[in-house]
Amino acid sequence: MNAQLRKGFLEFCVLASIVNKDSYGYQIIKDINSCISISESTLYPILKRLETQQDVITYSVEHNGRLRKYYKITEQGKIHLEEFLENWKQIENIYHFIKGELKNE
Repeated sequence: MNAQLRKGFLEFCVLASIVNKDSYGYQIIKDINSCISISESTLYPILKRLETQQDVITYSVEHNGRLRKYYKITEQGKIHLEEFLENWKQIENIYHFIKGELKNE
């Protein structure tokens, strides 16, 4: 998949992975890998960008004597995810156009 296209989808996959339950990096990777491959070196810059954009916030929890950083989606992050889903129809139309399945009417 094209790197730019993949990058855009990955941000929304990260948001979707934490929309119902806060999570930490390793678990996010496991969850997302069921639909698209992602590595730690790809995930953490995305999480940092989402945090800078205020789509996620972080907090730490002690686990086995170490602090584990958790990511929580913000209301703004939920809005961005909802906007993506609302725009999905346009993405589908682009897909069908490229495949030659969309006819101009």
